[in-house]
Amino acid sequence: MFLDIEASIDWKTITPISKGWSSDKKYHIRTKSGEELLLRLSDIEQLENKKKEYEIIIKYSKLGFNMSMPKEFGTCDEGKNVYMLLSWMKGNDLEEVLPKLSEREQYLLGRQAGSILRKIHSISLDKDDIPQNTKKDKKLMQLSKYEDSQVRISDDEIAVKYVKDNIDKIWKEPPVYLHGDFHPGNLIYMNDGTIGVIDFNRWKVGDPYEEFYKLELFGTEVSIPYCIGQIDAYFQDDIPMYFWLVNSVYVAHASLFSIKWAEKFGQKDVDCMVIRARQAFHDYKHFKECIPRWYTDNYSKELKEAEIL
Repeated sequence: MFLDIEASIDWKTITPISKGWSSDKKYHIRTKSGEELLLRLSDIEQLENKKKEYEIIIKYSKLGFNMSMPKEFGTCDEGKNVYMLLSWMKGNDLEEVLPKLSEREQYLLGRQAGSILRKIHSISLDKDDIPQNTKKDKKLMQLSKYEDSQVRISDDEIAVKYVKDNIDKIWKEPPVYLHGDFHPGNLIYMNDGTIGVIDFNRWKVGDPYEEFYKLELFGTEVSIPYCIGQIDAYFQDDIPMYFWLVNSVYVAHASLFSIKWAEKFGQKDVDCMVIRARQAFHDYKHFKECIPRWYTDNYSKELKEAEIL
């Protein structure tokens, strides 16, 4: 399937990558000259979507942070697939490195990530990409699917009501280009101690505050100091109260809908999402508070560290 990728003549090894939730087929390529690349393959039906994704990656690549850089885009396998060649990010998954570091180092890496995310959100939207509608209706539809499902958890009524009562709070900020899946699992800890960004396949245009709810789902279980640092740096240490309110709505929604979303992957993944939902209920005191406990309980210590940066 690679033969009609002209550059493949110089490839020495092609190693499949199984990690991740993406429907793309991914391969680690090593060329005869020693260069390392990432190959992503998609069905030809995704041609226009993947073309747009590649264009967005080109936009991000001009912002001056470490990331999988665009190399080549086209079709292959006699027109059956779309391919994307990107530079390979050398290093280790940040989610694996963070627990091995001091809390201060974790916090500072979070600040790196927050600064990168702020850059991503700084890109001016192309006129054709400006959304005509918010995603409020989509969020409510997803919540309804959860309500009608067989995977509902006990005592979820408060979270359901919280989302419905506050759904009009989201999408008040001007829409931006989003990474779409920004958390330690999609960041690389590089040998020089800096962060690199990978996996842009869930990019979208939307509310910038929507970018943060995955800290609750996939970040706090790895490193709370990192999560605090990402938020602090993104807002340049002046976090608006309105952010916390909007973020809590996204967290409440995602905590529930993620259980339904995980159903197609099997009971093990459903169980993992249930655990995360329960943790979110705890962190937000069953959504009686909009600033999570993991932030308020650790803030004073982290703030003192920030003051000596």
